[in-house]
Amino acid sequence: MTFAIVIFVGALALVASEKVNRTKVALGGAILVLITQTIEQEKAIEAIDFNTIGLLVGMMLVVKLTEPTGVYTYVAIKAGQLSKGRPWAVVASLAIATAVLSAFLDNLTTVLLMVPITFLLADALDIDPIPLVLIEIIASNIGGTSTLIGDPPNILIAGATDLSFLDFLVNLAPPAIIAFVVVTSGLYFYFRSRLQIAPEARDRVMELDAAKSIEDPAELKRLMPVLGLTIAGFFAHQALHIEPATVALAGATVMLFLTSQTVEEALAGIEWPTLFFFIGLFVMVGALEETGTVQEIADGIASVTDGNRTAELLGISTVSAVASGLVDNIPFTATMIPVVEQLNDTDDDAYWWSLALGACFGGNFTLIAAAANVAAAGMAERAGRPIGFLTFLKVGIPATLVSMVIANLYILVRYV
Repeated sequence: MTFAIVIFVGALALVASEKVNRTKVALGGAILVLITQTIEQEKAIEAIDFNTIGLLVGMMLVVKLTEPTGVYTYVAIKAGQLSKGRPWAVVASLAIATAVLSAFLDNLTTVLLMVPITFLLADALDIDPIPLVLIEIIASNIGGTSTLIGDPPNILIAGATDLSFLDFLVNLAPPAIIAFVVVTSGLYFYFRSRLQIAPEARDRVMELDAAKSIEDPAELKRLMPVLGLTIAGFFAHQALHIEPATVALAGATVMLFLTSQTVEEALAGIEWPTLFFFIGLFVMVGALEETGTVQEIADGIASVTDGNRTAELLGISTVSAVASGLVDNIPFTATMIPVVEQLNDTDDDAYWWSLALGACFGGNFTLIAAAANVAAAGMAERAGRPIGFLTFLKVGIPATLVSMVIANLYILVRYV
């Protein structure tokens, strides 16, 4: 257990220092826990979330295959024109679109779709894209909190209970909406000086003909129906009993048959460093799980709260937020579910809402706290505008603290 903790904390420190590439650090940490047999190879493979990896690969291919058509440039120009080049309107439109899509697709898919559009829009308006991307990451995790399918922790909780889509919406949407308004407003004022749009840039965008950005109409006609069906598939995947990764890979595969691009050109669009970072991270977190580290954290809640319901509810939400920020909210939620079942001897649904709020809002704590964060950072790095670990912390910590204050007040008012 000690060795697994030291390796993980050391890797986290190296990533935070930004002196060593984070993919190298993650793979190095994974190899260390494997060669020391802190975790067996079979267990390490089980620890890798292949649904996340498959979803990433599928959506990266979808974006790569559709990007040359010019459709993302078209959407970016239209977004700039609808906002009339006003900074607050640009932020509001991107943040609201991200939050809503995250609630009904999922936050990882939404980020993979929104980030390319954001870079193009920022380029057209001649502003820094990083504040917009950071706001979208925060909005995606908050928006994803509000529904059963929006964030992986909620999907895990739904699988362990008989809670319905409506249950999640009724109980989690109110604090998510409040947190979204408060946090995104705060981020806008924080970044306002970096989002000033020059009058000439605004005029230039308003004069653009969005239709002229479509570079390959024939390719667009072939691929857009597939993109539409793929997005529809994300909405319907639960009813169809199909995993999101299957939907994304199916869409990408159909596009490969229809596109004029070669397979080699398409595969070049996959952000391999991001995928391997995830693999290394999953293995290191798997070692923490295998050695009982995560379980120790979870069990600590039960001993500290000493059976007090209010303390248990607030303890679950707060510890889940902090721990999810360090070890990724997916494995932590999976570990916490049996602990919550043990604490919740009266079948009180409030325990599950506390876990969901903490795990989902905690996804904004650090750059590695949620899959959407890592994916967005990978896309930004590929675009030549990397997001540093400490850079993210400067917005992630305040966003998480504000969100958790709102979440805990909501728990106290509604469930205590």
